[in-house]
Amino acid sequence: MMPLPAPALLAGAIDPQLPMHDFWPFTLTTIVKLAIVFSVYMVGVALLTYAERKISAWIQDRHGPMEVGPWGLLQVAADGVKNFMKEETYPAAANKTLFILAPMLAFIPALLTWAVIPFASPLPTPWGLMSMAVADLPVGFLFTLAISSLGVYGIVLAGWASNNKYALLGGLRSSAQMISYEIAMGMSTVAVLLLAGNVNLNTIILQQATMGWNVLLLSVAFLLFFVATYAETNRLPFDLPEAESELIAGYHTEYSAMKFSLFPISEYANMVTASALTSVLFFGGWDIPFTTWDNLPPWTVTKTLLTLGFFAMKVIFFLFTFMWIRWTLPRFRYDQLMSLGWKVMLPVALAYVVVVAGAVLALDMAHVARGTKAFSGALLLLNLACVAGLVVWMDRGRVVSPAASRLRGGELNRLRAVAGRSRLARVGLER
Repeated sequence: MMPLPAPALLAGAIDPQLPMHDFWPFTLTTIVKLAIVFSVYMVGVALLTYAERKISAWIQDRHGPMEVGPWGLLQVAADGVKNFMKEETYPAAANKTLFILAPMLAFIPALLTWAVIPFASPLPTPWGLMSMAVADLPVGFLFTLAISSLGVYGIVLAGWASNNKYALLGGLRSSAQMISYEIAMGMSTVAVLLLAGNVNLNTIILQQATMGWNVLLLSVAFLLFFVATYAETNRLPFDLPEAESELIAGYHTEYSAMKFSLFPISEYANMVTASALTSVLFFGGWDIPFTTWDNLPPWTVTKTLLTLGFFAMKVIFFLFTFMWIRWTLPRFRYDQLMSLGWKVMLPVALAYVVVVAGAVLALDMAHVARGTKAFSGALLLLNLACVAGLVVWMDRGRVVSPAASRLRGGELNRLRAVAGRSRLARVGLER
């Protein structure tokens, strides 16, 4: 009988290009990925508060934080120490259990959604290929939608448990807003799933590597998803749940110290997740543009590092856009917020799904293979026509525009003519 090979020889015989199946290597690498991703995620979220203050200062021609550490870099640490040292306050009539639980319910879903997002190409190890996602679920996209929708419970409970009318109104606004825009967000991504034929995020990335980025093939879906992410994260111009001019601070009016800090931390965490999802669904994720070298085996450490760098750049770009929009656009009125979600985005998303599904079915029946230039070119031309039609329809200025009027067209033209004559008469008098 031949002697059995040593465990080291068995390990060396494993093909590093095959997926990792052994229990202990898989478990240990998952724990390592979990620790690294959690640490980078939390440090990055903390630094985003510093980045937002610096970017807002740059936009408003100010210096921003400069006193604590070089260039104000230690301002984040000073804010953290302040939040830990502040006194915890509890309203006398609050439901204490739910009051404490609400910030956790807002923070945990924001953290969990990152677990399934692939941030680089697979990494070869002596035990096989290691996926660059904490948990590479076959239903990763559905997981992100399901878990991210749970964040609204923390906000609603914070408003209700505070026993404060302003906090309650903020919580109710948030629930209505997130439910409204979640529907449009989910419908906008159906077109992405139609092209990929799968709900696995790595499959969606590889589909874009062969067909082209979805931002070009599905621009209307990208616009809808992009707007919905701002509403889902309660960022301007959709920060109605914490409108200072109306609701003091909204759902976290009664919170202080570290419990209060969990709400902005969860907001920034949701921003990171939304930016990562936008990159994965519409900008190729970790795919390096204009090359297929990074999408094909053999997988190497160099490929992993380069794809990680490109993915980080895409996420940082969208985070900058989040902050840029905040200091550029004013807040919507509440009726405009609801009108945009139900009267514009939802009908457009439904119509776009029908158009894309019909186009894909027609191309499949015409035996145009997916991944070919003819297939991508046909979708690109169709998408350009859809974007042009959407722009023409939205330019009416009657649905969301702050200058919208209930007057009929003839009456509005008459008033404009009167205003024009008054302006000409005033100019004549000045002369």
